[in-house]
Amino acid sequence: VQLQASGGGLVQPGGSLRLSCTVSGFTLDYYAIGWFRQAPGKEHEGVSCISSSDGSDGSTYVVESLKGRFTVSKDAAKNTVYLHTNSLKPEDTAVYYCATDGRPGTTCPPVRYTYWGQGTQVTVSS
Repeated sequence: VQLQASGGGLVQPGGSLRLSCTVSGFTLDYYAIGWFRQAPGKEHEGVSCISSSDGSDGSTYVVESLKGRFTVSKDAAKNTVYLHTNSLKPEDTAVYYCATDGRPGTTCPPVRYTYWGQGTQVTVSS
């Protein structure tokens, strides 16, 4: 089971980025995938989750504070989950990670995330 986040970079306030989480070693539709972020000096926080589409309903969840700016989607054919980040603010600067619990049929949020990918840095600055 492997996950790899990508798509981060430097963006100006108000800009957008599409982050990708590409998975390998398992079929994406079977598993829930979560996005997290960790800013310098802060605890990591949950950002979003997309439920399994096989055994669950594929429902999506975005933390309340980010609703309206962040959305999550997936392309099962590409084994990739996307985090669409819009109207970015300097406080969105963080390393963004994706993870899964590795249990088929999970509805978000999982009890525990077991497998984590390498993160991707997002820096929002003028």
